[in-house]
Amino acid sequence: MVSRPRAIKRPTIAPEQAERLPPGQVLTRRWPVLHHGEIPPFDPTTWDLRVFGLVTEPLRLDWDAFQALPRVTVTGDMHCVTRWSKLDNRWQGVAAREILARAGVLPDARFVLFHAEGGYTANLPLAALDDNDAILATAHDGEPLTPEHGAPLRVVIPKRYAWKGAKWLRGIELLAEDRPGFWEGYGYSATADPWREERFAD
Repeated sequence: MVSRPRAIKRPTIAPEQAERLPPGQVLTRRWPVLHHGEIPPFDPTTWDLRVFGLVTEPLRLDWDAFQALPRVTVTGDMHCVTRWSKLDNRWQGVAAREILARAGVLPDARFVLFHAEGGYTANLPLAALDDNDAILATAHDGEPLTPEHGAPLRVVIPKRYAWKGAKWLRGIELLAEDRPGFWEGYGYSATADPWREERFAD
């Protein structure tokens, strides 16, 4: 007798939840772990975050200085390019606009390049970061981020596919011209709007 694999049970989707799923996405209640490279160690005595490029006041914040910044909570959905979506995530951290205001973005700046541990980078139009729900997150649903989910700090851009939300963030570079990040160099979209299914570059 041949045993058949059990069918995977997908979460029941209420109509209002279905409306929040971009094309091609499937609802999950889990939070899958996906990233390139190894999980880096975190040492709060040596960690810092740089904001540089086309800014009037380049920033270099150590962990204590970053922790002292005003905190916000943002609720947003997470859509992965691998086609899962996790709804109603509560993120705690520092508003991206707070960081941009402190650095003083110059008029020529139109793009950002996130720099993370291990040389990982991700690019986006500046407007995507300068949004009311963009956050530099240190916690998720009231608990500190775990290392596999980007602790101590990750970018969260709810309106874009999740690979733009770089884990283990160490730098934000403001640019006049777009510069491809890690996955963009392999043909992924520069803008990554899930509602337009911008998974890959044209």
